[in-house]
Amino acid sequence: MARHVIAPVEEMPPGTRKFLIIDGRPIAVFNIKGEFFGLLNRCPHQGASLCEGPLIGLAQSKNPGEIEYTKLGEIIRCPWHGWEFDVRTGQSYCEPRRFRVKAYPAHVEPGSAVVKGPYVAETIKVAIESDYVVVDL
Repeated sequence: MARHVIAPVEEMPPGTRKFLIIDGRPIAVFNIKGEFFGLLNRCPHQGASLCEGPLIGLAQSKNPGEIEYTKLGEIIRCPWHGWEFDVRTGQSYCEPRRFRVKAYPAHVEPGSAVVKGPYVAETIKVAIESDYVVVDL
């Protein structure tokens, strides 16, 4: 699995998301209450840019007339048809057995670990074929 550096943590405060194309795939990375999650930015229903929809909560009821709101800001609603998915797992709340969104692990690493590499720079062989006169001003 290849690692991709997305952004410094301070550029993604809680409640924000960042859209990217990684290896040709549209990906969105979310910061939910200080935790980071990645999702494929394509609704499995009809291909909408899923992650451009609103972040909402989940309404649940154990008894008639009682509604409890949970997972506030953790459910993404497709902007086309309103299908809902858990940002943490990609689980569908419309048809959980048939549909889910590909989730990608996202996490925070210290800058020293990211800079360490291993990175290899591409080099080009250079040859000097004649002399030049240079003036320093």
